[in-house]
Amino acid sequence: MASCRFLLVKTPNAVISRKTFMNLRLSPLSLALTGLLSAIFSVPAQAQNLVTLFEAAKGYDAAYKSAQSQYAANLAKADQAIANLMPTAGLTGGLNKSNVDLLTGVLAGQSKSFSSLSANLSAVQPLYRPANMANYRQGLKQAELATAQLKTAEQDLIIRVSQAYFDVLASRDSLTFVQAQKTAVAEQLAAAKRNFEVGTSTITDTREAQARYDLVLAQEIAAENDLRVKKLALDLLVGNNNTEPKGLVLPVQLQTPQPADINTWVMQSAELHPAIAQSRVALDIAKLEVDKAEAGHKPTLDLTAGFSPTRYNNGYTSTQVDTNATSISLNFNMPLFAGFATQNRIKETLALEDKARADVETIERNVAQATRTAYLGLQSGLGQVNALAAAEASSQSALDANQLGYKVGVRINIDVLNSQSQLYQTKRDLAKARYDVLVGQLKLRQANGSLNADDLQAVNALLAK
Repeated sequence: MASCRFLLVKTPNAVISRKTFMNLRLSPLSLALTGLLSAIFSVPAQAQNLVTLFEAAKGYDAAYKSAQSQYAANLAKADQAIANLMPTAGLTGGLNKSNVDLLTGVLAGQSKSFSSLSANLSAVQPLYRPANMANYRQGLKQAELATAQLKTAEQDLIIRVSQAYFDVLASRDSLTFVQAQKTAVAEQLAAAKRNFEVGTSTITDTREAQARYDLVLAQEIAAENDLRVKKLALDLLVGNNNTEPKGLVLPVQLQTPQPADINTWVMQSAELHPAIAQSRVALDIAKLEVDKAEAGHKPTLDLTAGFSPTRYNNGYTSTQVDTNATSISLNFNMPLFAGFATQNRIKETLALEDKARADVETIERNVAQATRTAYLGLQSGLGQVNALAAAEASSQSALDANQLGYKVGVRINIDVLNSQSQLYQTKRDLAKARYDVLVGQLKLRQANGSLNADDLQAVNALLAK
């Protein structure tokens, strides 16, 4: 068996020169393992963009898969309604065996047994049943309702994936900025210690820098944990482990909502929003329910056909002969009185129709309000991005001025530390504001009902390739 030797080589700079490496005597197996491990650990994790993770979520997310199953069930239920307009057929059969003891007559004292076999094939075709027709039309409406419900589920999944995606990016940026702030504070702490040692600053500067450094360490721990939690949430949503969302390519140009008119977005919502579509379909179904109730006062007419063969064995009278009976008939039924059940059913359905009509108005108002809120929120977010971008530049200038002032003795250490804290906090706020605007653009389309999977392409184009 080939042996494998692991060598640990220490150099002053922890770097092995090419000549030293070539002088090491490694077995072929060691070289192979070294190359394999290097190849494994040198391959970076494959990052995914927003569209890729959304497609993964569609095949994994339990809530969306549940909505798809409900959609299929609703379509099947809608197709059931046509059965009431189609003919129905049935087959019945019977086997009868009898034993007769003759008590009188010339055959008195004898026993006679016989058997008969009968069957009945019948078919019924409804010709006029207004309740069945209303039920069929309700089935067609159920199909429309199922489509609107699935659209709602897809829009919800788009928002959940996008929110989780940018939550990870925001958390990752926050950790990056905290670590950069830690490096800057560490440099300031080292400078304060040097200045104290040479007598150009007081111990207060050193303690202030140490306190700020300890605070940043705590913030780094919290940021690392927050990033782990956000990544776990995204992993759970898309069904992948260790997802690595691609970041934004900076500088990024964020687009204003088009059309730039809030009333246009509200008017579109009345035609596009799936919740409004569902409420209107529910109103149509309620109206058809009234028709079904009123059908309780109307007659019905059915066409019925039947075929009934009967066969006897060992008959004991001449009247028991094999027969084939064929029938065709029209069955008319006119309801006259049902204990006021029909009248009260009509009252119930009319009240439910009024309720459905009121529900439509409520949902239309709620959707209009949500659309206005999303539009104004997006406008506010764009304004915040511009303001924070200006604040970032100002904070950087303020930090540069304080650092220069500290070097020449006109500023103290706490001034530099506060400027650093303000700069990195502004950077975090700006990064999050950008992500909020991107999600806000999708939420605006969800609010007015126009959101679909193609809208992710515009956001995806802003991410790293």
